[in-house]
Amino acid sequence: MFKELGSMMNLLGNRGKLQEEMQKFQESVGKITTEATAGGGFVTAKVNGRMELLGVKLSDEAHKLGDREMLEDLIVAAVNAAMAKAREQVAAETQKVAAAMGLPPGMLSGGGFPGLG
Repeated sequence: MFKELGSMMNLLGNRGKLQEEMQKFQESVGKITTEATAGGGFVTAKVNGRMELLGVKLSDEAHKLGDREMLEDLIVAAVNAAMAKAREQVAAETQKVAAAMGLPPGMLSGGGFPGLG
């Protein structure tokens, strides 16, 4: 516990490096994009690392179904799957940033950065 506190104090003493690493983190998160499908490819959703939905595509077969409720469910499933993938990638980036700042593994997981918990 005291070792982690020491790491945090060192980090606070070096605000320039902290700001630089946070800028790199924000840039890398913005570049993350993930896709996921649902219904055997009927629906594809694309999400970025900021958890913004970038797009949803419906296959030609999905259009022919004529089942609105099923398509709505497939859209939700595809978006949720894409967001789960994005969260995993953001968590990996968070750990890279933590390591670059000299913080112990897991120190920034969860509530380390707003919106990542």
